[in-house]
Amino acid sequence: MLAIAGTCAIPSAHLRARRPRRRRLPPSAKKPDLPEAAPPAKNFISRLVPSKSLLARASVTVFALGFVDAGYSGDWSRIGAVSRETEEVLKAAAYVVVPLCVFLIISLSSDRGASDGD
Repeated sequence: MLAIAGTCAIPSAHLRARRPRRRRLPPSAKKPDLPEAAPPAKNFISRLVPSKSLLARASVTVFALGFVDAGYSGDWSRIGAVSRETEEVLKAAAYVVVPLCVFLIISLSSDRGASDGD
C-alpha cells in the first residue's frame, strides 16, 4: 500500500473493473452491400418539408395567439408599443378574431382531408 501526504491509496488490483471486450471484426476493403430498397436522398428531403396546409394552419394560429398576447398580457402597453386604449380594443377584437381563426384552421384541415380521398 502506498501513502502520499496523509492519503491512503488502494492497491491497483482492487480498482480494476473487468469490462466485456468488444469483438473486433477483421478489416475489409469491400464496402458493405446496401439494400436496394434504400430511399433516395430526394425523398428524404421532401419528407422534411412541411405541407402548405400545415404552414397555413400554423400561420393562422400564430396570428390568433398574437391577438391574445397583445390584448391580455399587458407587456406591450408597459413597454410603450401600444397604448392602454389600443390594448382594450385588441382585447375586444380577440373575441372575434380567435373564433374566426379556429374556424379557418378547422376548414383548412378538412379541405386537406377531402382532397386526400379523391
